[in-house]
Amino acid sequence: MALLDTDRSLARHSYYAATAQRGPGWAPLQGHVQADVAIVGGGLAGLSAALELAERGRRVVLLEAGEVGGGASGRNGGQAIHGLACAPGEIESQLGLEAARQVFGMSVEALDLIRQRCQRYRIDCDWRDGWLGVAVQPRKVRDLFADADHLAQTYGYPLQCIERHELTGWIDSPRVCAAVHDPRSGHLHPLKYSLGLADAAAGLGAQLHEHSPVLSISEGPRPVLRTAHGEVSATQVLLAGNVYLQGLQRQLDARIMPVGTYIVASEPLGEERARSLIPCGAAVCDNNWVLDYYRLSADHRMLYGGRATYSTVTPRRMAEGLRERMLQTFPQLDGVQVEHAWGGFVDVTINRAPDFGRLPAQGHARNIYYLQGFSGHGLALTGLAGQLVAQAMCGDSERFDLFARLKHHPFPGGSWLRTPLLVLGMAWYRLRDAGW
Repeated sequence: MALLDTDRSLARHSYYAATAQRGPGWAPLQGHVQADVAIVGGGLAGLSAALELAERGRRVVLLEAGEVGGGASGRNGGQAIHGLACAPGEIESQLGLEAARQVFGMSVEALDLIRQRCQRYRIDCDWRDGWLGVAVQPRKVRDLFADADHLAQTYGYPLQCIERHELTGWIDSPRVCAAVHDPRSGHLHPLKYSLGLADAAAGLGAQLHEHSPVLSISEGPRPVLRTAHGEVSATQVLLAGNVYLQGLQRQLDARIMPVGTYIVASEPLGEERARSLIPCGAAVCDNNWVLDYYRLSADHRMLYGGRATYSTVTPRRMAEGLRERMLQTFPQLDGVQVEHAWGGFVDVTINRAPDFGRLPAQGHARNIYYLQGFSGHGLALTGLAGQLVAQAMCGDSERFDLFARLKHHPFPGGSWLRTPLLVLGMAWYRLRDAGW
C-alpha cells in the first residue's frame, strides 16, 4: 500500500480537505454482503457509477481503501474541460473520424452532466463557468490556434481566439502570449463535488464502505471480493481504483503509470486583487506538454498546479518551486504567501487516451468492468464514464463499447524499467517545452 500511503501523506495539507466538510463517513465492510454490482474505488468514476446504478434500482456496494474522494478525485486542479487528455488525432486514427466525433461529443456531454447533477442533488461545489487555454511561448501560439481551428472545423466546437493585444479583461500575466476561451468548460471544488456524489448515491440506497481495501477477487458467474473483515458477492464488478488497485489486476496495472501532480494555494487575496489577475474568472492551463494550470478559488485564493513527476518521488522544495512558477506567471503576487501545498498521483496511459473495458472471462459472461487511464483530464470524463458503464451493465453497451475499442499497450520496460524510461522520456519533453 506504499503508493496509497504516499498519496495520503501528500494530500494531508490540501486546501480542499481544509475547506470541505466531511460527514461521519461510512463504516468498513463487515461480514458477507450480496449485491448486484460491487464497485472498487470511491473516486469520481466509482461514485458516478454507484449513483447511476442506484438510480436504476440496482443493489450497489462500493468499497474504498481509504476515504471517499481521498485520491485524485478529491484533490485535483478542479478544471472540467472539453475533450480528452490525448489529442483528437489519436482517437481519429484509431476509431475513424465519425467515431471520434461521437467521443468528443460525449466529452462535452460530461460537462453538462456535472451541472445537472449539482442541480438535481443540490451539490454546492463552487462551480464557475469558463476555461482559458493559453500559450506561454510565441512559438506555441500557432499550435494553440491551430488546435482551436481543428475543433471548430472538424467537431463543430468553436473557441474564441484571443490575441496578445486582446488579453485585457481575460488574464493579466506577462507570460501569456495568446489564449482560447471555452465558456462551456469550467472549474469547481473537486472534494465537495466528490462528497456530494457520495451522499447522493447513498441517499438512493448505494452501500458505501470506507477503509475497506479489496485484497482479492475470485472471478466467476458471481465474483467474490474479499476485504480484511468481509466479502461481497455480486453479479457484476467495476474496478475503478486506477493506480490504487496495486496488483489486484496486473494486466491493468501494466497499461497505466502513476504520475505525481502538485498544487499550492495562496493566502486569501481579497476579491478585487484576485479578480485583477484573471478578470474573466476562468480556469487556465497552458499548452506545454508538461503544463501549468491555475485558477481562483471561491474564497479568492490562487490555486496553482504543475511540476508533474514521473518517478513517484516528490520534488524537493515542492511548495517553493510552485510558488516560484506562480510568481513567474503573476509577478504582482510577490510577497504573497502559500498556505497550502499538496499533491498525489493520477493514472496515465502511453497515448493518454482513457482505458475502459471488460476483463477476459472463461466459461461465463464478461462481468468485470474497468475504468482507468484518465491521464489527468478526468474531472468531467470520470462522471460520464460512470454513466456509460452503468448503461452497459444494464444492457445498453453501445456508448461504453465505443471507448472500449481504443487499443492500449503496456509501458515498455516491465515493472523495473518502465519508470526510469518514462522519466527519461519526459525529460526530453521538458526540453522541448523549453525550446531546445
